[in-house]
Amino acid sequence: MTAGEREEKIRLWFGMWRKGTDEGIEALFAPDAVYIESWGPEYHGSAAIRHWFAEWNTRGKVLVWDIKQFFHKGDQTCVEWRFRNAMDNGRVEAFEGISLVVWDSAGRIARLQEFGCNQDRYDPYAHGPEPRFRGTGAAWF
Repeated sequence: MTAGEREEKIRLWFGMWRKGTDEGIEALFAPDAVYIESWGPEYHGSAAIRHWFAEWNTRGKVLVWDIKQFFHKGDQTCVEWRFRNAMDNGRVEAFEGISLVVWDSAGRIARLQEFGCNQDRYDPYAHGPEPRFRGTGAAWF
């Protein structure tokens, strides 16, 4: 499978989230695929990934999931992205991240692991040699 074909599959996955519609999850992911979200949840198998997708979309909407760039090496692809969602309870989440995708020999996603980065960044040394950390605590990821 070419790098371009891999990128199209990842674009399809991100597009499904933006639309809130399953356009072939079980064909995109290997039957025994593992999906790890940046904040802890882990799903095993394409059927579980499909269930999570369907259930999550009853509670929220992905507003933005934009791709910045791709990197490819062997059977792996890294994709850098920006993400924003709005949950039905009014909570909005926005962060940047990278997904590490491992492909199987049939061109399906065998493993996808997300790594998140808070967009609300600051310099703790901006006001002198002693750090000043915000009192908000660590983000969920």
